[in-house]
Amino acid sequence: MIATTPIAGFAQQAPEIHVMKDPNCGCCKGWMQVLAGDGFPVTSEASYGSALTRYKMDNGVPQSMMSCHTAKVDGYVIEGHVPPADIRRLLAERPEAVGLAVPGMPYGSPGMGPEDQREAYDVFLIRHDGNTEVFQSYEAA
Repeated sequence: MIATTPIAGFAQQAPEIHVMKDPNCGCCKGWMQVLAGDGFPVTSEASYGSALTRYKMDNGVPQSMMSCHTAKVDGYVIEGHVPPADIRRLLAERPEAVGLAVPGMPYGSPGMGPEDQREAYDVFLIRHDGNTEVFQSYEAA
């Protein structure tokens, strides 16, 4: 389990994010470090293979939206390398939704290499009926 200390001034604004991940995944750790640097308290729990996939499905993540790790924050699911700014926007707007997802592992997304070399990717809002819509788009650097 990884626990981090929130940055001063953000502690009340950022609720804890709990991450389910493969313990051998380095990019998940990178994403968690980005979140911690943005003031989110982060904890993690190891999960493997089909158990992790079942966790994703049980929490409303469609197969087409799956990535390497799944987190929960304040009633929402966060799948994959979602930027902290989008998580904060989700928490501020509070839409009726399962949560956010960045499917796959796009290069340059948080925890996946330098942002100045990022490929274009979208952050999707997952609705309760399984439909998705673009929540935020990021152009290639």
